[in-house]
Amino acid sequence: MQKRSLYQIMFGNRPKVNDTDKNYFRVLNGFVPTFTPFSGNAYDSDVVRSTVDAIARNAAKFKPKHVRRVNGEIVKTESNLEKLLQVRPNPFMNSFAFLYKVVTLLMMTNNAFVYIDWDDETGDVRGLYPIDFSTVDFLEARNQPGEVYARFRFRGGQAVTLPYEDLIHLRRFFYKDDMFGETSEKALTPTLELINTTDQGIANAVKSSAFLRGLLKFTTMLKPEDLKKQRDDFVKDYLDVSNNGGVAATDSKTEYQELKNDPKMIDDKQMAAIKDKVYKYFSVNEKIIASNYSEDEWNAFYESVLEPLAIQMSLEFTAKIFTNRERSNGNEIIFEANRLQYASNGTKIKLIETLVDRGLLNKNEGREIFNLGPIPGGDKYIVSLNFVQADKANKYQLGEDENEGGN
Repeated sequence: MQKRSLYQIMFGNRPKVNDTDKNYFRVLNGFVPTFTPFSGNAYDSDVVRSTVDAIARNAAKFKPKHVRRVNGEIVKTESNLEKLLQVRPNPFMNSFAFLYKVVTLLMMTNNAFVYIDWDDETGDVRGLYPIDFSTVDFLEARNQPGEVYARFRFRGGQAVTLPYEDLIHLRRFFYKDDMFGETSEKALTPTLELINTTDQGIANAVKSSAFLRGLLKFTTMLKPEDLKKQRDDFVKDYLDVSNNGGVAATDSKTEYQELKNDPKMIDDKQMAAIKDKVYKYFSVNEKIIASNYSEDEWNAFYESVLEPLAIQMSLEFTAKIFTNRERSNGNEIIFEANRLQYASNGTKIKLIETLVDRGLLNKNEGREIFNLGPIPGGDKYIVSLNFVQADKANKYQLGEDENEGGN
């Protein structure tokens, strides 16, 4: 059986791009268009990892859809592209794992790249691959100004150069650099060092409890082996947990001197303040991480963190997957989230009662809010007869026919 690496599966079918006829892409601010992700091992911190996980696992619940806007209305396409996005974007990741990986890369490096693998025969998207790179450079073809490429280097030593138009590029903290999101190194390193120092201090405080508790002083000369035996006997008789009384008895030949051991540890409030600096950096709070949020707290998290992600992803996926003509015909990729799933049961019931009667939700959409499966015929929209167009209200109340007075 032929062995193929992940590198060969992802990039093996592409024609190799020659880097010798390319220069660094010129940007406006004078920076070299090279990006190296933050190498401070931030993901090794349990605080950072749990924070990023809370964002990624909720963003991974997005439901990607390929829709078409026609005359102001959204039309479902149920295309192969939509199935690819919703089920398995590449042979190694299902949709949840794919979105989780993309969002985690974005949170950790402030830049997330997704390679679009095109089928040369059909022109369709064959796969989508998140790229976890060591460094990336932006290049420009010498003979074709404006044709931008990204050269990725990987930790295994491989490298690949890809057209920027074949890359979905998500950014965070997009400020000084014309192409990349800012690295988190300067902003996050001091807090991570403080957390690491605190963790080491706690570990050292625990270890110090195993140090010397006291000195046993003998007034007579003893052989080394007798000295050791006397010490062991004293520890066994008086410093063991079985000594419930907590009292030791000595004679004039021995004197016990206790050594004070009072390690200083950070208190809960100080530790919470340090962790809160990390939470604020990622725009979350401890309740979101612990999944102990209220309806209002969830809505705030959705609107401040998840919704901006969904908007950026929708715009970038749409721009890179569809041609100008396809976009002008209304083709879009959108990332939906059922926010009502996180509302209280009382809120869900009130909304369903109101929206179903007005034809804004069908029965199956209402059932989905309660995590119930669809039913036959549940996709039909119903409207209560208690509602009527405003300009026909008087005729409806008087029982008049629209063709008033006519025979």
